[in-house]
Amino acid sequence: MSKNLVGFVTAVALLGLSGCGAGAPVDPVSSSALQPGPTHPGTAQPGTAQLAPVRPGTVTKLLVFVVENHSLDQMRQEMPFTAALGKQYAVATSYRAVTHPSLPNYLAISGGSTFGITDDDPPSSHSTDEPSVFGQALSLGRTAKVYAEAMPGNCATESSGRYGVKHNPWAYHLGERSSCAKYDVPATELSKDVTNGGLPNAGMVVPDLCNDAHDCDLSVADQWLRTHVGMVMAGPDWRSGHLAIVVTADEDDHNQNNLVLTVVAHPSLHGAVVTRPLTHYSLARLYSEVLGAKPLGHAATAPSMATAFGLKLSGR
Repeated sequence: MSKNLVGFVTAVALLGLSGCGAGAPVDPVSSSALQPGPTHPGTAQPGTAQLAPVRPGTVTKLLVFVVENHSLDQMRQEMPFTAALGKQYAVATSYRAVTHPSLPNYLAISGGSTFGITDDDPPSSHSTDEPSVFGQALSLGRTAKVYAEAMPGNCATESSGRYGVKHNPWAYHLGERSSCAKYDVPATELSKDVTNGGLPNAGMVVPDLCNDAHDCDLSVADQWLRTHVGMVMAGPDWRSGHLAIVVTADEDDHNQNNLVLTVVAHPSLHGAVVTRPLTHYSLARLYSEVLGAKPLGHAATAPSMATAFGLKLSGR
């Protein structure tokens, strides 16, 4: 498919996902995604652009979206698109963040440990020489990227405007600072990588402090996810069946014992509900399992999300 055609399809998909216009929404996240039960992506709606079928293949790429500070019940009630995505593909109902506040939870995802950090201070106050899943990917000859919205430049180590460095864990892995400077990028690069089929093997998308529901309503975050997850699902990485998408929250609002809504989307999943207890360490383990590598830190003994969700990985 040419770049122009991919760009056209993505643009049409975004129009359908944003609710603009009177036409039918575009596959793969169609209006049926807002109804209970699984749907069957890969069949375009009448009167819309025809996309190539989605094939449920081996997972070789993982893209994680993280939102902020809301519990499972809040997210279910106030994020209809995200909740419906879980009904369409898969949802974990016993997934917990590991602590409070934000930063140690992000580090649990990126490095399998909180590294003893208990606050949200910047890398100038504390960092770690331990590896991240992103550095692990690069060490194996794979690809890694963090897309941070509102970040003023690559691997920014201080907060500014709507960019919060506490939500950008790669910046805290001091031994990987040179790699972070190359591959921890502003989120404006996401659409290009989606269109080119260039999403990384280990990827994370960090919305800004409004779009992650830290400073704005959950409805804002839900609409942001609707647009950006929809864009990813219109791209070749998703449609090849090799990309899995996870949406989770860093922590809850102290009202549900750190239980957060966590969605796993992959073309092989159809309305799965996973009740096995999982944590952010399980997500760190999933990164490493997708890479075919040894899980880092506490991720080595955390329950496997790949097993819990039945994802097909290389070598499994």
